[in-house]
Amino acid sequence: MPAIVRPGLFLASLLLPVLVSLSGCIDSGGIAPQAELADSAELPTDAAIRHAAESAEWPRAQWWQAYGDAQLDAWVERALAGSPGLAMAAARVRQAQALAGVAAAAQAPQVGLDASVQRKRWPDDNFYGPGPLARTTSWNNTAAFGLSYDLDLWGRLRSQRAQALSQARVAATEARAAALELQGSVVRAYIQLARQYAELDIAKAEFKQREELLALAVERQRIGLGTELEVSTAEAPLPEAHRQLDLAHEAIALTRNQLAALAGAGPGAAAELKRPRLALHAAPRLPSRLPLELLGRRPDVVAGRWQVAAAARGIEVAKADFYPNIDLLGSLGSAATQGGMLDFLRYDKLTYGLGPALSLPIFDGGARRGRLGAETAAYDLAVEQYKQTLVQALRGVSDLLIRLHSLHEQEGFVASARATAERRYLLAQEAHERGLSDARELLETQSLVFAQRRLQQQVLAGQLSAQAELWVALGGGVLAAGSAPADADLQARAVRLHVPGQP
Repeated sequence: MPAIVRPGLFLASLLLPVLVSLSGCIDSGGIAPQAELADSAELPTDAAIRHAAESAEWPRAQWWQAYGDAQLDAWVERALAGSPGLAMAAARVRQAQALAGVAAAAQAPQVGLDASVQRKRWPDDNFYGPGPLARTTSWNNTAAFGLSYDLDLWGRLRSQRAQALSQARVAATEARAAALELQGSVVRAYIQLARQYAELDIAKAEFKQREELLALAVERQRIGLGTELEVSTAEAPLPEAHRQLDLAHEAIALTRNQLAALAGAGPGAAAELKRPRLALHAAPRLPSRLPLELLGRRPDVVAGRWQVAAAARGIEVAKADFYPNIDLLGSLGSAATQGGMLDFLRYDKLTYGLGPALSLPIFDGGARRGRLGAETAAYDLAVEQYKQTLVQALRGVSDLLIRLHSLHEQEGFVASARATAERRYLLAQEAHERGLSDARELLETQSLVFAQRRLQQQVLAGQLSAQAELWVALGGGVLAAGSAPADADLQARAVRLHVPGQP
């Protein structure tokens, strides 16, 4: 059986050497990427990361559940469901997916139908006149199916599709990063709310202490053992203690409003929030393979890799635009002037056409070189941004590990100081019961206990917040392994042409 040769491809193969030689008038030489991708394994880590890497466990997707607070769990889920920011991120994902579909559709044959049915009066004009049709009215009807198919010899459409898919994955990964950041913001605000409630308790205790000191001074003056100066001295701290109490209430109200806003709700929703009950039982853990595992899981790092992949495909698209394009065009239709309204549907009115269409860039004033230069610069920018993201990712994890270690040490110091202050208060209480000191001295020693309690709450809140930030820095279990593009997809590959008769 003889081989079947397509006319369009046969003609293209004959004209290809000529077209390529002509397209050499527009040269792409001298335009190439300058940035080089960094190997994450080559980034040095510090002692904090290497020490933490001895324990291997990734954060769970619902990492905030480690705090053991059902209200926190419900509020994070509410924020994920109602946040306008996440809704906008989801809309950007749908938009990018739709654009990827548009790019994919360009690779398919394009078929269209054009038809018109017109009742037309023809003019009588010496220059434009229709001759025998002058001053007559007739039907002027046409119908045509059109077919076009880009052969995509240089992979321009394939690269455009790959670029659009990479951009869609960038949008999807950025949406995951936005969700992770929202989770972290809710948890941090919730921990802050817990600390503020603890500080409110201390402020109430201090205010009560000041009232008891004032009552004691008044009683001493009444029985003749004290003076008006003592009463004035005990009364002076009361306004400040009352102000601190009001500030504590204000801070709680503002943080509750912040949590409501993070959940995409109005301030009235904050009334549902009860006092937090946080209990972190899990010790901080890190993946056993740093930085490779870390850099492969963080949403912002994965988004950076997809952005580099998209920029690499952009170079291929711009490079392919330097070479001739061949489309296969076809048409099938009919046309009729005069006669009946449906005469254009008759077989003898049929017309058709089929063949290749060639477009060849010869001179464009530097437009293609400019586009290639812009795409190359965009690739270099994406690579450098990706490298910066890697460096910041490692720095963030290291900073948090150092901070957690410091807070652990501070916890011991503060606990020791609080124990000392409480022991002093017990000694003062015992001395007062034996009549060796007055109640004023007893109440004043209690101020040291309050100060140490406040410091202890700050250190505890710092530990809880730092642990939350560490889980966020590790990606929070959002992305699974294998969600990032392969290393080969990150390289900017030039379109290479094989011209018959050349090596």
